[in-house]
Amino acid sequence: MIIHQAASLLLCYPGDDWPDRRTLVEQALHGIPGDAAARLRRFCAQTAATAPLELARTYVATFDRSNRRTLHMTYYTDGDTRRRGMSLARLKSLYRTYGWLPDAAELPDFLPLMLEFAARCPEPGTDLLQAHRPGIDVLCAALTKYGGPYADVLPAVAAGLGDPTSAQRRLARAITAGGPPTETVGVEALGAYR
Repeated sequence: MIIHQAASLLLCYPGDDWPDRRTLVEQALHGIPGDAAARLRRFCAQTAATAPLELARTYVATFDRSNRRTLHMTYYTDGDTRRRGMSLARLKSLYRTYGWLPDAAELPDFLPLMLEFAARCPEPGTDLLQAHRPGIDVLCAALTKYGGPYADVLPAVAAGLGDPTSAQRRLARAITAGGPPTETVGVEALGAYR
């Protein structure tokens, strides 16, 4: 899907290649109907005059300084628990099953990687995005509250997935209310020895 690939490119860190990447997305979305494409085009228009370094600062402030706005999807459902390691391993296995080896520099739950997988392998990729729909919705709501240009990109992703199920809505509300799971492991969990 073009929306998934476009969102993937827009949600990656805006390095020196940003102007060319943004232009490529604008050209690919030209004439594509619907709210999702319109939101992505609006993001491109809003950031067209922004220097890559300035957009990079916005990106870091938006995604790297708050656990409530992370692009790592298993964090929403697994937090910093041992269970997250298994979730990451399952994602790697899924990608390998379909012959895709994403950049090893990123964790496999990085939303732009998941979106690129959905663009390359639509059926399993859409299923994967649906499985992480509560995290996508939590991130979408957090970005809307935070503001900034990236607030248009996540609603485009969510719109492409259709309406969430009631179970997905309940889980998104629970994550929003209580945050991701936590666990205490090791000596700290037993208290300090004196």
